Amino acid sequence: MSSPQSADRRDFLKATAAAAGVAVSTNLAGAFAAGNDTIKVGLIGCGGRGNGAVRDILDAEAKINGDNPKVQIVAFGDVFEQRAKSAHDNWKKNKNYAKQITATPETCFGGLDAYQKVLAAGVDLVILATPPGFRPTHLEAAIKAKKHIFCEKPVCVDATGARKCFELAEESKKQNIAIVAGTQRRHQKGYIETIKKLHDGAVGEVLSTRCAWNNNGIWFNKRENNAADAAYQLKNWYHFLWLCGDHIVEQHVHNLDVINWVMNDHPVKAIGMGGRATRPVGAPGEVGQIWDHFAVEYEYKNGVKLYSYCRHIPGDNDISETVVGTKGACRVNNYQIGKETVGSDDIDAYVQEHIDLLNSIRAGRPLNELKQVTESTFTAILGRNASYACKTLKWDDALAANEDTMPKNLTLDSAIAVSAAPTPGSWKLPPKA
Repeated sequence: MSSPQSADRRDFLKATAAAAGVAVSTNLAGAFAAGNDTIKVGLIGCGGRGNGAVRDILDAEAKINGDNPKVQIVAFGDVFEQRAKSAHDNWKKNKNYAKQITATPETCFGGLDAYQKVLAAGVDLVILATPPGFRPTHLEAAIKAKKHIFCEKPVCVDATGARKCFELAEESKKQNIAIVAGTQRRHQKGYIETIKKLHDGAVGEVLSTRCAWNNNGIWFNKRENNAADAAYQLKNWYHFLWLCGDHIVEQHVHNLDVINWVMNDHPVKAIGMGGRATRPVGAPGEVGQIWDHFAVEYEYKNGVKLYSYCRHIPGDNDISETVVGTKGACRVNNYQIGKETVGSDDIDAYVQEHIDLLNSIRAGRPLNELKQVTESTFTAILGRNASYACKTLKWDDALAANEDTMPKNLTLDSAIAVSAAPTPGSWKLPPKA
């Protein structure tokens, strides 16, 4: 059985190759050589990931159209206006990319409504790279404006956001809108080759799976100049649940997405545990509330278990996915089945995902990954909540919960009360919405 995503990508390759009169290849860079349509891009969220995505989409266009690029960055937006202006200025100074930066100081926008201003700035495609808590709102606005989208993962941080994203996945397909997510392994040649072999039965029937993102930790910023709660938390977004969703959601979603891809499904229930052992100590409003370790046992509807681990504590690093079957085992991230290497890489996956996005738009066959990335995001949310509760939670019950973490009437001057980090076993799933 082949992966729907892999099959879609193979069909897309055939279609674009036929349109361009070139041979079919797993390298999409040459698959639409005739693509000369200008695509105007706006960036929403001008931090490291947003600027990284700008570089990736410009590098992708260089591989498609060489010295005749047709991608322009026409607008920058960030809740903090100076970040938008700095991003613009820094790109204009970069001699390798400056000619594709057609944004002006007048199309650099700040404020919590900056995303609306970018969408109104004549863009064809937007990069959504703000903290994840805003993703459902920004996706909804971009889809309503009929813009193509590259969005970073995760796409939500709670059940309310997940339900919205599932609705938007259906609406965006009706509108023929391209949405590619930041789960770049889905576009990575070695992963595609390896998972195709798994779907073709290389390890037999899958018996169990395991994945991990265990590493040393993440940055932390102290409050400066008596900043208001909202402004402080936005600048320290990784440490607050309403913005980040905890590191199992923000980061481990990559590995969970790989296992969902292998299984062609999402789990139906989970139970877990974890806690906060080494994060900074202090008032929750100053040091945040996320945990630093999770261990989750998921179960798919066919009974296969996924043993999931993520950690922000110094020690041995482990970022991996493993599948065990009746005929052998696969270390997916190493492209290894038994002792045989079955996959290899060529183009940087962060660039390849933008090649795939641009080519799909120009071919009139827009890729849409919102449903699959929402499923993987909610897989992480399910595991987080099952760990907070130390109880088995079912997918349907967790998705139906009245869980909404976004502060109401938010402004940059808002005072935002922050509860302590969840105490294992005391957290309870909210009732059905």
